[in-house]
Amino acid sequence: MALKVTESARGDWAVVRVSGEMDLVTSPALRQQVHDAVADGRHSLVLDLSDVLFCDSSGVGVLIAARRLMRSCQGRLRLILPARGAVDGSHVNRVLGALGVRRLFDVYPDVSAAVDDAAEPMSA
Repeated sequence: MALKVTESARGDWAVVRVSGEMDLVTSPALRQQVHDAVADGRHSLVLDLSDVLFCDSSGVGVLIAARRLMRSCQGRLRLILPARGAVDGSHVNRVLGALGVRRLFDVYPDVSAAVDDAAEPMSA
């Protein structure tokens, strides 16, 4: 399955919606989208991973690199992962947890919460 990456704006936030599989072949498309957003001056970024069905270590590497890039430009990065009670749960959330890196990210249940500066991230 291919990876689909689209971007929209919500106020000051660039919202990048990702669907499909994040693997060695497809992850570079997300990496490029993040770099393009930063190059265009967008330093508040939401990655909506709700529709990601599979994520391997290269996908996790892209997420960690995105975090590092956003921090280097004093930007903000927020992830959207389905809530724990969701029917299928979130594959990405399970992978991040298994690798011990989930705590590195500010995770929100949906776009509305992620772009709300008053909202608190979900606990790891």
